[in-house]
Amino acid sequence: MALRMSTLFLRTLRDDPADAEVASHRLLVRAGMIRRAGFGTFTWLPLGLRVLRRVEQIVREEMDAIGGQEVHFPALLPKEPYEATGRWDEYGDGIFRVQDRKGADLLLAPTHEEMFTLLVKDHYSSYKDLPAYLYQIQTKYRDESRPRAGLLRVRDFVMKDSYSFTVDDAGLDEAYEAHRAAYERIFARLGLETVAVEATAGAMGGSRSEEFLHPCAIGEDTFVESPGGYRANVEAVTTVAPAPLDEAAMAALPAPEVKETPASTTIAALVDVANELAPRAEGAWTAADTLKCVVLTAVLDGDERRQFVVAVPGDREVDLKRLETTVAPALGLSGEPGVEAATEEDLRRHPSLVKGYIGPGAGPDGGAPVLGAESVSGLPFLVDPRIAAGTAWITGANADQRHVFGLVAGRDFGWDGVVEATVVRDGDEAPDGSGPLTARRGIEMGHIFQLGRKYAEALDLKVLDQNGKQVVVTMGSYGIGVTRAVAAIAESHRDEKGLVWPRAVAPADVHVLATGKGAEVFEAAEQIVAGLEAAGLTVLFDDRPKVSAGVKFGDVELIGLPTSVVVGRGLADGVVEVKDRATGEARSVPVAEAVDAVVAEVRDGR
Repeated sequence: MALRMSTLFLRTLRDDPADAEVASHRLLVRAGMIRRAGFGTFTWLPLGLRVLRRVEQIVREEMDAIGGQEVHFPALLPKEPYEATGRWDEYGDGIFRVQDRKGADLLLAPTHEEMFTLLVKDHYSSYKDLPAYLYQIQTKYRDESRPRAGLLRVRDFVMKDSYSFTVDDAGLDEAYEAHRAAYERIFARLGLETVAVEATAGAMGGSRSEEFLHPCAIGEDTFVESPGGYRANVEAVTTVAPAPLDEAAMAALPAPEVKETPASTTIAALVDVANELAPRAEGAWTAADTLKCVVLTAVLDGDERRQFVVAVPGDREVDLKRLETTVAPALGLSGEPGVEAATEEDLRRHPSLVKGYIGPGAGPDGGAPVLGAESVSGLPFLVDPRIAAGTAWITGANADQRHVFGLVAGRDFGWDGVVEATVVRDGDEAPDGSGPLTARRGIEMGHIFQLGRKYAEALDLKVLDQNGKQVVVTMGSYGIGVTRAVAAIAESHRDEKGLVWPRAVAPADVHVLATGKGAEVFEAAEQIVAGLEAAGLTVLFDDRPKVSAGVKFGDVELIGLPTSVVVGRGLADGVVEVKDRATGEARSVPVAEAVDAVVAEVRDGR
């Protein structure tokens, strides 16, 4: 049955919605694919839902091809499994928690590792049952504080999550590679360029982790690549640190010296003062010679705020997102706390901090450095990897208008931990030695993890091995953002007039327009539609009798089906126009040959 625009639940818009920030959001709303329902939530309308279902089907086919079996869990889940793995607390404010009428705690699932684990535990007990690949395509819920960019960051979204269960690490490696290859096929079929990059596991845990990013200027993720083929999300990049000096070499370095440095609360001012007070033969002091100590706050569950200090070279900026993935183990915290700049109220809790002159290792009131000091005013003190043993710095003396020159890391001060804390810049060296890094933006489309045994151990998922001994099952986790894929396709397949859907995901195969007032135009269009449907194609038929040709042509370009057939003024000469949306190429085809011509075009994938 053709989708007739005279009855289809569809209203296209000429103007952009006021709240749309990115092109995909604007066009999906204008083309009648989605509609805002609430803060960070959207209603899927008939044409948009058809796109979503076609994306789901491609994902489903490729998962089935590697032996995946589809299941479907509820979205409303009990608290207990998530307590067992620690994630009830680790997620903090990022999930929706609810209570039933009896006061029992529940959550709207942000992800389903625990439920998949318990399902396999209920069914399997022997190595003979494994490997098993299970997946679902299900709505997830996360309490995003800042939904944005239409479907790219929302509070409920459709996701494919799959899990592999194997008896050992070798099986995990095989499952991981099978899913990796399936993902490459999925994104190729969707018409989405993706780059597989090294990533961090975050709250998921596990070892090996890769993200599939779609390079795009509006992407929220930044990744880097080198000429030699290294690719990683910036959060996973490890800094190439200078080689440390041994104790003898450090002991031979000049002793530190505290100097009066008036009006030098910024790095730029400090560099100017340093060059005036202590010029050096080997060249002028620069920001890279200074040590910047930044007071930050880790935001924990229950809105607890815990301050700490991070030291970075003065020519570097702190990257809060990178810190969020590395600071928890350094501070002995569980989960992945949020990290933000310390507020004035935070700083007032630590009156011994001298704003603008904070530094490690100096004694009270800027006195002699305290050897081995590992805190700043009692706060945990973390350093960037560039602060290696033997590096010498100009830094705050913890006294007003005083800095210490020649303070040597590992000799004059210590630290509580080393963290990846700074923004990765173009030109930084790749950690594998493959050359300088270049940064790009991307949209995360998929993420694969080698979970290992974290969840299986927490939930006691064991099977008997070949020797009759109980072993903990090894797991992998593999996700694809299905609704996000629709947005990414719309973002990358468009022009100034509207959407340009790849044929594999378009809401219909062909758009037929009857443009004219005569009955013969609509009759010819009806015959073409019937022929296309008989050949197995899905047709969007603009059969609206009192809508101008200009409006219909505008809707064709806005909705963006790959092929359109215009039945109009050419009918007098016995032809119709067949047009390719992507190239704009139009050709006249005899009416009698129109169905065969369009069917051949669709079958060829053009």
